[in-house]
Amino acid sequence: MSSVNTPEYFTVAELAELLRLKERKIYDLAASGGVPCSRATGKLLFPARDVYAWIASHTTGPQETEASPPILLGSHDPLLDWAVRESRCGLATYFDGSLDGLDRFKAREGVACGLHVYHSETSDWNVPSVDKTRDAVLVGFARRRRGLVVRPDETGITGLGDLAGRRFAPRQPLSGTAKLFGDLAEEAGLDHAALDLAPVSRTETEAVQAVARGEADATFGLETLARDFGLQFLPLIEEFFDLLIDRRQYFEAPVQALLNFCTGDALREQAARLGGYDIAELGKIRWNA
Repeated sequence: MSSVNTPEYFTVAELAELLRLKERKIYDLAASGGVPCSRATGKLLFPARDVYAWIASHTTGPQETEASPPILLGSHDPLLDWAVRESRCGLATYFDGSLDGLDRFKAREGVACGLHVYHSETSDWNVPSVDKTRDAVLVGFARRRRGLVVRPDETGITGLGDLAGRRFAPRQPLSGTAKLFGDLAEEAGLDHAALDLAPVSRTETEAVQAVARGEADATFGLETLARDFGLQFLPLIEEFFDLLIDRRQYFEAPVQALLNFCTGDALREQAARLGGYDIAELGKIRWNA
């Protein structure tokens, strides 16, 4: 699983990496018939679908009898939202925040989940949140520039400390954005109670729209959306946005259609048009259960 363009067959080395075993052990398993393999080409090849069925049959503990529904959960991202539509992958979306999505993913309410959860104690993104998740893989999607999105006529906001007493568009508590803003505000000595809060926005776009309509002086948002609405952007951090994907659904048609589309020129060109994205590590396996 070193890239999203997964082959139909694993080599010995690829299967060893997947199972976290030495190559000698893979040869032993093949010789004993312990793992599905083919010798038709004169070398050992392992059919990906059969391998994953074999893994599932050897999983201990309660087994799920039904596949997760084809729903993409978690955090909202404009580029990912666009890719789901353009790829015609057939995945439905339910974007209501990283932490909400992670809970739903663990409850098998979807096949994948968008995440950007910062862990200030380790300065890491997403991996500490998923390291106890079973049968899943974390795939890099993009690095996004995030900061304060401010009205174009506003001159008094240059950093987090200037938000005290200002009208601020917040995100819902179970979003990665709200968690990250809380961490950075605490570091900056900004008392959350000092903010004049507008109604909660449930997506990245809604929060920036609140500023564009004059309903808030600022929000903690994405550069790409600030550009869309002609607003000021004050960069604060570059974040990792990753996709947590159900291992059994990784090779199914909807997820593969989305991932394969994301490796093409269309997504790279769209990311460049939108701005605020770095997709150099798209498809990189960041964590593997």
